[in-house]
Amino acid sequence: MRKYSWIAALVVIVDQVVKWLCQDLAGSVTLIPRVLAVNYAENTGMAFSLFSGRAWGLGVVSAACILLGWVILRRYTLGPVSRIAAMLMLGGAVGNMIDRFLRGYVVDMFEALFVDFAIFNVADAALTVGAVLMAASLLLCPDEWRNKE
Repeated sequence: MRKYSWIAALVVIVDQVVKWLCQDLAGSVTLIPRVLAVNYAENTGMAFSLFSGRAWGLGVVSAACILLGWVILRRYTLGPVSRIAAMLMLGGAVGNMIDRFLRGYVVDMFEALFVDFAIFNVADAALTVGAVLMAASLLLCPDEWRNKE
């Protein structure tokens, strides 16, 4: 897993830099007309603003989930797709956890204009892509998951 840890670190760095760059953004900026805009938002909850106002509690839950995921994944020798997926999810979880503990909210900024959807950030995107990759690896490449001896 260490060989792939740079992926998690890169996700955290890019996520935090983009959040920092967007902090003074006033209004919405269209990146791709009718597709994608940048629109600064503060989310005190989790996905779709669930459990709003409980940033510290969600931060603790995030830390517990990261630890639990690490404990579970340590039981397996993973293939490359599964490792990439795990590092994307780890980076995303850490990026949002940092916000919860340091800011008291998660900074979101990307708004899909072609569909009515929640505003999200780099960490959310990494978590989503990582979860889809992990599900694909479990379903399509089960040989990537071998119990450690």
